[in-house]
Amino acid sequence: MEVSDDDPAYVVRFKAAFKKDLSQRQDALNHGWLRVATALDPRFKDLKCLPRGERGGVWTSVEALLQKEPDRATPEPTEEPARKRSFLLFNSDSESEDEEGPNGALGRYRAEPTISETDCPLQWWSTHEGAHPQLSALARKYLGSPATSVPCERLFSLAGNIVQKKRAALSSENVNRLVCLSNWLKEKKQNK
Repeated sequence: MEVSDDDPAYVVRFKAAFKKDLSQRQDALNHGWLRVATALDPRFKDLKCLPRGERGGVWTSVEALLQKEPDRATPEPTEEPARKRSFLLFNSDSESEDEEGPNGALGRYRAEPTISETDCPLQWWSTHEGAHPQLSALARKYLGSPATSVPCERLFSLAGNIVQKKRAALSSENVNRLVCLSNWLKEKKQNK
């Protein structure tokens, strides 16, 4: 994309505008969001895509997010009888009462093996929600957003091709049906 002496003026303007737009998009990327999403993706949680020095910072960010996130795993505190509580604490192997904080949940998640790249991370979180309730809520938040708007744009483009001047009288229900049928036909062709 470097300008050369042979380029006409319109190509020079295009290259300059393209490089400016590309640099603005690069600056606008939210790298922190992407790194947290990568850490919460069980396929890539080892963070091998990042330099070793940056990996600890990502896990610190996830831990901070866990501390901000309300704990959905613990039910409303109920008063335990003092005798029962003292008995439970006396027989406990742990030194602290609050061993199961964000560090414990994060440690358990990091100890889990990574999954295959072809597996769906949202399905993995759905099946492991009981073991990692706070992390699964974060994962739904960070992994649920699409990386691009291309699927949405394709859907609007397809709907725009279906709803034209000649077909302006179609009801919304029929448009939905036609879009759905078109998608099924496309998937059927891809699977053959």
